[in-house]
Amino acid sequence: MPGDQDRARAYWRANIRLLCILLSLWFLCSFGLGILWADWLDQFHMFGFKLGFWFSQQGSIYIFVVLIFIYVYASNRLDHRYGVDEEGDTYEEDEEYYHPDRDA
Repeated sequence: MPGDQDRARAYWRANIRLLCILLSLWFLCSFGLGILWADWLDQFHMFGFKLGFWFSQQGSIYIFVVLIFIYVYASNRLDHRYGVDEEGDTYEEDEEYYHPDRDA
């Protein structure tokens, strides 16, 4: 089944690419905005706090939570595109299926 292997490789390549993009964004927001550019961002205020301080204390956590939801949405789309989504799963028991109570 070379076609299935190629499809699986393409799926994981797309999934790893998605993870790398989202983790890079998180790194940019947490390390970049919270540490590297914090002094420059401190000239702006958000909710009464300097923006650099806000990103280093709370902003990166909020961004991480948003990125989790983005990952779930994008991952579900990838699953659907490559035919590995949960909605398409059908369970068909056959004789080759492992039965712990019967095979013991």
